[in-house]
Amino acid sequence: MNDINHLLDTLQEGDPVAADQLLVLVYSELRRLAAAKMSREA
Repeated sequence: MNDINHLLDTLQEGDPVAADQLLVLVYSELRRLAAAKMSREA
């Protein structure tokens, strides 16, 4: 989560690259959570 906090701070400072990096981190975390949930339902 420290990376996410850092990227949020950087994004707030106006760094447009931070938005792309944040999206990559959040998307990969959501995929990981979804895979774990699906594996428990199978």
